[in-house]
Amino acid sequence: MGWQKQAMMRRLACLMIALSLAGCSTTQTPPPRTGAIPPAPPRGEPGQYLDLGGVALQAAFGKPALVRRDGATEMWRYDGSACRAFFFLYGAPLAVRHVETLPRGKDQAADMACLTALRASRPKIS
Repeated sequence: MGWQKQAMMRRLACLMIALSLAGCSTTQTPPPRTGAIPPAPPRGEPGQYLDLGGVALQAAFGKPALVRRDGATEMWRYDGSACRAFFFLYGAPLAVRHVETLPRGKDQAADMACLTALRASRPKIS
């Protein structure tokens, strides 16, 4: 009688494992996308802002409206009345490596008129 009980317990254990694996194998279909992915910004960076460290960036534009940290990368956002600027800082030492504005410039990811307006309108940190 003992061997029958052991066989029954093994079958029950196998059934439980099979049922738990079956529950894990169900897949959910992601919802359909409602809009197209926007095109990538044009290449090219405004050279005078590349390689600026955080202190120099704040001296030029003031305190950012938002700082987002993602690992060793930081994104600093500056908001103006007509545009926004995004500075991406990474590397060693941490410095500006990419700049974008919304709306974008014609020939590059950053509109120089936006950057000039933001720079002129922000209180500077000495």
